[in-house]
Amino acid sequence: MLRQKLSEYHTGLRAYSRDLLEALPFERNSDDFVFDNQIIVQAVVFGASIGELSCPTRYAADSSSISFTRSVRYGVGVLRTTAQYRLHVSGVRRYPFLDFPSRAVTTAAGQT
Repeated sequence: MLRQKLSEYHTGLRAYSRDLLEALPFERNSDDFVFDNQIIVQAVVFGASIGELSCPTRYAADSSSISFTRSVRYGVGVLRTTAQYRLHVSGVRRYPFLDFPSRAVTTAAGQT
């Protein structure tokens, strides 16, 4: 739905440039698990290049996990975020967490 070539959207190591973090209104995002997904969507809207870093993952008995109820809520949140992205970029509806100047707009205006 995001038209990005990412092998994985939900776990792993992510690195963001300082310029990107200063440009994104991430304070408008959720304070829950779906925050990570919202940052990815914001980066796509902004026009940032997205790459992947591999990192080994090991799960141990004492690792953090979420309950079934919270995992369902997270899954619904991911689907909602994706739908909001599609509606936003198609111009059907605006969402505050996605409503900011993209790199393409600022570059065209000569501000970047």
